[in-house]
Amino acid sequence: MRAEYDIENLNPRKNPYAKNIKRQVTIHINSDTIEFFKEQSEETGIPYQTLINLYLTDCAKQRRQLHFHGSE
Repeated sequence: MRAEYDIENLNPRKNPYAKNIKRQVTIHINSDTIEFFKEQSEETGIPYQTLINLYLTDCAKQRRQLHFHGSE
């Protein structure tokens, strides 16, 4: 192994998968909603966090707009 490397000549490339890297966030979700996704998880065998991510990803890709009527 070399003592030093010439970083400028290593020809660094951007990670092609970097845009798909997940980021951990804190979010407050109603218990009923979590239970719904946990039930779906049991039926499909897919972890409920993954199902929530898949659903939100689909909403974002489809550019779905929230139609809000009144308060919770």
